[in-house]
Order: sequence, then structure tokens, then C-alpha cells
Amino acid sequence: PPAIVPKDTFHEMELAAQRLTQSIGYQGAGTVEYLYNADTNSYFFLELNPRLQVEHPVTEGITGVNLPATQLQVAMGIPLYEIPQV
Repeated sequence: PPAIVPKDTFHEMELAAQRLTQSIGYQGAGTVEYLYNADTNSYFFLELNPRLQVEHPVTEGITGVNLPATQLQVAMGIPLYEIPQV
């Protein structure tokens, strides 16, 4: 998570990412990217990357989730709630 974004704003960003992916029926690993303005505490959608980013080991280090393994399990039809590490 970005260190300079207040927790409530970050939560809004998470919810916006969820709405975006749900509205297009997207399922799978991906990254929703925003541009954040600390002066105004506002954020702007940049892009949705339907793949793992090169930085995914950072996310793995923070969450303890093996993203490539999880992505393969989802592709096999296993729901996230049945994947123990998620």
C-alpha cells in the first residue's frame, strides 16, 4: 500500500478497483493503478493491468501470498475463499 495515502482514502481506492473489475466481469490477477495527489487527497484512475506486475514480489512480501500460484489456482477454477493463503 502507498505510504502517503491516508487509510480511508486507500480504502476508497480499493473499493473503486473492486467496482471497476466487477463492472467489466474481470476475474484473475491484475493491478489497478492510480495517480495520487497528496495536496488534494484525490486520486485518478490510470490503468488496469490484467497480469502480474514486475513488482509483484513486493506485494508477496507484504501479504505472504504467492501470487503466481494463486493465479494458477484461480485459472483452475478454485475460488479464492478455498485457497488457504488468501
